Amino acid sequence: MPNTEEHRSGCPINLSLEVLGDRWSLLVIRDMMFGNRRHFRALLTGSDEGIATNILADRLHRLTEVGMITSVPDPRHKQRILLSLTEPAIQLVPVLAHLGAWGRRHLPVTRELAIRAELLERGGPELWERFMDELRVLHLGAPGTPGAPSVLAELTAAYEAEMARSQAPAT
Repeated sequence: MPNTEEHRSGCPINLSLEVLGDRWSLLVIRDMMFGNRRHFRALLTGSDEGIATNILADRLHRLTEVGMITSVPDPRHKQRILLSLTEPAIQLVPVLAHLGAWGRRHLPVTRELAIRAELLERGGPELWERFMDELRVLHLGAPGTPGAPSVLAELTAAYEAEMARSQAPAT
């Protein structure tokens, strides 16, 4: 993190907003976290909000500079870069859970895009901890718990079920 003299103030909310307060950074982290998007193209084409190529490249660079993500050559495909969340980014799970819960209560969300927030809110801190542990396995190479149910798979299945419901013809 840069020296505090380079910031507007030492307030923790200000400093957090300097890292995450632009229009796209949290959405990139969201897509890496909840969509398991780990490559530039997946983030670009999978964005519901339609992020531009230059903006995505800039945000990935900034998030790397501030230590929220890392990038390494993908061992499965040498011409691709594999993006990973760092521990500080993984620890945003409770923040995103609260932000999603607030949005569900106060804003005109769609059911299919709100289902993960609903499940995170209902699951509470115990689910958040399990999800963070799973993200540590996926992104940091931490040892996992064999046979543990996948929070990511549960959230993804709920999202896909809601998408299927929303696209089904009315009867």
